[in-house]
Amino acid sequence: MKKPTSGGGWQAIRYTFQKARESGGYWKFWKAMRSKNACKTCALGMGGQKGGMVNEQGSFPEVCKKSMQAMAADMQGAVPEDFWKTYSIAQLQQFTPYQMEHAGRLTQPMLWEQGQQHYRPISWEDALGRLIAKLKSLTPDETFWYFSGRSSMEAGFLLQLFARIYGTNNVNNCSYYCHQASGVGLASTVGSGTATIVLEDVEHADLVFVIGGNPASNHPRLMSTLKQVRRRGGEVIVINPVVETGLVNFRVPSDPISMLFGTKIATLYVQPDIGGDLALLYGIAKRVLELGGQDQEFLDNHCENTAQWLEFLKNLTWEEIEEKSGVGGLKIADIAQRYIKAKRVIFSWTMGITHHAHGVDNVQAIAGLAAVRGMVGKPGCGLMPIRGHSNVQGIGSVGVTPTLKQAIFDGLEKEYGVQLPTTPGLDTLGCMEDAHSGKLKMGFCLGGNLYGSNPDLAFAAQSLQNLETMVYLSTSLNTGHAHGLAKETIILPVLARDEEPYQSTQESMFNYIRMSEGGPRRLDGPRGEVDVIATIGEGVLASSTPIDWTSMQDTNKIRAALAKVVPGFEKIADIDKTKQEFQIDGRTFHTPKFPTPSGRLVLHHHEIPELKGTGENELRLMTVRSEGQFNTVVYEEYDIYRGIDRRDVIVLHPEDCQRLGVVAGQKVTIQSNIGKIDGFVVHEFKDIKPGNALMYYPEANTLVSRTADPKSKTPAFKGVVVTVCPA
Repeated sequence: MKKPTSGGGWQAIRYTFQKARESGGYWKFWKAMRSKNACKTCALGMGGQKGGMVNEQGSFPEVCKKSMQAMAADMQGAVPEDFWKTYSIAQLQQFTPYQMEHAGRLTQPMLWEQGQQHYRPISWEDALGRLIAKLKSLTPDETFWYFSGRSSMEAGFLLQLFARIYGTNNVNNCSYYCHQASGVGLASTVGSGTATIVLEDVEHADLVFVIGGNPASNHPRLMSTLKQVRRRGGEVIVINPVVETGLVNFRVPSDPISMLFGTKIATLYVQPDIGGDLALLYGIAKRVLELGGQDQEFLDNHCENTAQWLEFLKNLTWEEIEEKSGVGGLKIADIAQRYIKAKRVIFSWTMGITHHAHGVDNVQAIAGLAAVRGMVGKPGCGLMPIRGHSNVQGIGSVGVTPTLKQAIFDGLEKEYGVQLPTTPGLDTLGCMEDAHSGKLKMGFCLGGNLYGSNPDLAFAAQSLQNLETMVYLSTSLNTGHAHGLAKETIILPVLARDEEPYQSTQESMFNYIRMSEGGPRRLDGPRGEVDVIATIGEGVLASSTPIDWTSMQDTNKIRAALAKVVPGFEKIADIDKTKQEFQIDGRTFHTPKFPTPSGRLVLHHHEIPELKGTGENELRLMTVRSEGQFNTVVYEEYDIYRGIDRRDVIVLHPEDCQRLGVVAGQKVTIQSNIGKIDGFVVHEFKDIKPGNALMYYPEANTLVSRTADPKSKTPAFKGVVVTVCPA
């Protein structure tokens, strides 16, 4: 298929009408999109009490293909009754992520038992009875609890509370496989693990760095904000090994001028090698210092470790910086000069920064680069991790982490009169490893696709197969339901956010709390997540804890507890009455006072790792999302912005094709140190930097090892060394 010259545009409008028709008609789809519920996809956030397609500043329409894809998926019909008898487990394992997602909505509990060829439907009573009996038979630390960012804060809080009172801290969430490095890196520099800014700050910046990400595909509504920056004369510097169409030019459908003429996004596009970010970031900071562009007053009065950090940069050689970044000195000087000229600067990044064994180091380097010119701790400036799922940040805020913040730990014990466990909890990868070794017996997934999001898919499948019981709370099928099978696997169908019979809350990446109203169910059978969790709590712990678990089905009661337990959440207690959505206090920094022990920003420096994949037949591989997917969910098989019509591809620069002796359309074998994929097709792509390769996540996860950042436990999905040869 032909690669377009811009993102957005008429194809996005045509796609909107297509999704509306598929979902039962234009008016039905419009009402669903305009309902008072938070957007179901990215953490940029929109919807809530101001109505769908409205952001926190009141801008309308704020909508993108991702939000429409998610809505259309929830509006599809039920999985046909004969589906489960028609398709065996072996056949389901041949389904693509796209085929699983489009099989229909789950409406009845399903059971698979080892030795059987098919899932079979069971009653809710049977499913919950099995689950409750299993939990009573195990010791708590033989279980783990995994949370997706699609669930509400109420469901997340209630389930982590249950798990801890049950007796384990094996509580973790999907951020360990995406932005955990951002949280750790930011907490270690500015004292808070989230964005230091609000949306309005981005609107007023005159320079935005977009590092290691492709928001045109994965967070499309951010393009409207970048359009505003460019229209005011501001700059956008994109740092990415691949020139992405939508980051070069984007036609914002809601803006007639942009729609007709397009908006140039990147004023400067820089292509480092995969894994070269740390060297590049240090190089920019070093050049700023050499040009005398630093804010010495900020460095002296508002930062820690300044002298050591400056000495480190001074001693770096340009030879090392250029060799390890893949970017020349003149290009780095150009970036530094543009940075020095700017007055209000935002640094944004995604998983091109965090998906490395040095992901935390990368984030700390971004914070240092902001500090060198005092571009954090004042309006219009700051640090912005572009987070993935709509409530992944909120899930973390309400305590879904192996180690609770002390304030939340103390608050829970006081509020409920309980003693919580203090044994160390496992992160997500740690749970997979302990499941593989047989230490864990049961897993419980609140949404998500734990199997599909893992590195080393063969290891992940074996880990989950070693469990005695696996429980999934899901709205639709995914590859985990076919490959992540324990000896007993139970799928519990749950309602989507806009179908729940109660109000719920979500937190955006800007620390903004929205309230979703829920709405009428579309299909009979599924239950609300809070309802399911409270029922499990009553069945397992009713006689051993002072909590009335049945009453916890009332989300107002959960929010009353959140207001007492989670710092900054005081306003959530009455949000059902006031309808006032709010910014969480203590996380936005418009003055240079940070919640670190010293009140200063902490500067860090690290040895720059060697650039990998420099052997004669080697490539550096990164796994990426397509324009037609969200996380592990694949809505469309094609990737329109890259002009690729299939997913079983490896994307190579023409120079690499010639070097490796392969041609476009040829089937090849791709091998890493832990896995091999046969029969994928070469796609020549001149817009990727030579020496680097691109494949789609999660299909390429077979090649990704379990090597993880030791500080964040985030696997290195980027920088995988592979070889390619004819199949």
